[in-house]
Amino acid sequence: MNEYKDIWVFVEQREQKLMNVSLEILGEARRLADKKGVKACAVLVGYEVKGLAEELIKYGADVVYVIDHPLLKNYTTDAYTKVICDLANSLKPEVILYGATYIGRDLAPRIAARMQTGLTADCTALDIDENGLLLQIRPAFGGNLIATIICPERRPQMATIRPGVMKKALMDEGRRGEVIEIKPVIEEKDIRTEIISIIKEARQKVNLEEADIIVSGGRGVGGPEGFKLIEELAEVLGGVVGASRAAVEAGWISSDHQVGQTGKTVRPKLYIACGISGAIQHIAGMGGAKTIVAINKNPDAPIFKIADYGIVGDLFKVIPALIEEIKEAKKKAMA
Repeated sequence: MNEYKDIWVFVEQREQKLMNVSLEILGEARRLADKKGVKACAVLVGYEVKGLAEELIKYGADVVYVIDHPLLKNYTTDAYTKVICDLANSLKPEVILYGATYIGRDLAPRIAARMQTGLTADCTALDIDENGLLLQIRPAFGGNLIATIICPERRPQMATIRPGVMKKALMDEGRRGEVIEIKPVIEEKDIRTEIISIIKEARQKVNLEEADIIVSGGRGVGGPEGFKLIEELAEVLGGVVGASRAAVEAGWISSDHQVGQTGKTVRPKLYIACGISGAIQHIAGMGGAKTIVAINKNPDAPIFKIADYGIVGDLFKVIPALIEEIKEAKKKAMA
């Protein structure tokens, strides 16, 4: 066990652009590494991605391992698993962290199985205990409990972290670190799948995790027509539309908009909950918002317990009034 050291973060990138979730996790890895007195290391995999290494150092990495190869240009489970396992078996990290994204959820279990270690999925918090073990914290039993999981007898300790739950570290232009280029041993025969083409979705992506303002609708919206009012309020505020699980399951809006334990975790500057009761599963996804405004006609709705501002009233009367006030304020500001 004493041979294992340092905290690694698997860094996701798309077309030579770093994904925010990796920078969020890197900030947390920096905190944990400082607490343990070890290094925070970024593992950057792809093709022609070395130029991103300095950015990772500025965001908190002490060391960036760059695994660069033409066969790694596009993500494949076989290729990424092989090169990361080869590196981990050689250098023996104590912890490896991944984003709970489509790629992270595919890659992390494969690496965990190959390295015969444990994996905790969809963590919402991390810490280090008095014995130096990684505390992997996540909701359990439908969000009714918070479980703290440890992996005392296997290494590396591994976890995936939900996007949006960690605060992105501040960039430090003066930080210095080490960039180590790794020459992977990989051939085409190691990859059992072939990517013929990549087709991007034609529909607009709902980027809730990066939004500063979110206006969400729940069961109280009443139906698809009610979300037009939510959309109008979001538009005048320059925000995006979110939704509770109840609204998504009712078919009123697509799952891309879902906020909560089974949806997306968000940390906007402003979160307006319209017709949302405030079930613990929903709060798990938006409780980290800087300012929460709740609009609900039920004065006993649980959402008011966490709201910074509460409006008890019919959202179909309150929201139009808000929209008009915001429009008037904008006109005066421009005058």
